[in-house]
Amino acid sequence: MTVGEFKNAKAAERFQGVYEQLLDKLWPASRSVLDVPTRFGTTRVVRTGPDDGEPIVLLPASGGNALMWHRYVEALSHDHPVYAVDTVGEPGGSVQTAPITDGGDVAAWLEEVLAGLDVAGVHLVGCSYGGWIALKHQIHHPGRTARLTLVDPAGFAEVGWRFYRWVIVGGLAGLAPRALRPRLARAVHNSAILDDDLMALMRASMGFRRRLPKTDVFTDEELRQVLVPVQFLLGARSAIHHSDQVADRISRLMPTARVEVVPGTGHALSTDAPELVTDRVLNAVASR
Repeated sequence: MTVGEFKNAKAAERFQGVYEQLLDKLWPASRSVLDVPTRFGTTRVVRTGPDDGEPIVLLPASGGNALMWHRYVEALSHDHPVYAVDTVGEPGGSVQTAPITDGGDVAAWLEEVLAGLDVAGVHLVGCSYGGWIALKHQIHHPGRTARLTLVDPAGFAEVGWRFYRWVIVGGLAGLAPRALRPRLARAVHNSAILDDDLMALMRASMGFRRRLPKTDVFTDEELRQVLVPVQFLLGARSAIHHSDQVADRISRLMPTARVEVVPGTGHALSTDAPELVTDRVLNAVASR
């Protein structure tokens, strides 16, 4: 497996121009941009918020970066330091230099990022692929994370045709004229295509060659190892798994976990219901 990178310098330059423009447009001005070295490459992290309070670390979905959290950062960073991560191997500000081959590697990468940031007792929030990374990290490197919020995480079913169809159809719908997108978003259960800024970033990232491992399915033994509080937010219409089945399995194997299946939402739960997700994250922090 090689590393994720843009196919040429022109594609990289185009993406970076859109990325920087949207960061200036969407993110609070009082931010700092950090580049954390790891053995897998340099990881870009955008930090916002005060110096004290429980740190909140945000991990994006596959194909995304820190900017996917732009609707969240102002509320989350009001009382807490927030670290929004560009996953190495995804289109963003990070630069991958060594292959990541499995869940153990992604967990090691995240541990090195958190160690480099010198944060502990963090509230780790992961969406989809980022949720899979967050759980892998907790399984392989327990102790640094105090709690997790997982937004329709991957890793609870084999990724099949249903999900790939959702991705492909959603991608095509995102290229449609703006006037048509509300109807298409309802038809394909993907509200992300209504976010013009994220769609601009998606189009700019089409020259990126992603080289990260597929998500494997968590075993019963792995899930029983997770002892920190975990909050699962599942889209009732998720295309990546059957949420009721996932909820039942979590309840059996992780009795201290909190599971909420959100009606009327799908795998794009982070854009379907950003206010609800923000509220659940802040409530989990406050309940410590």
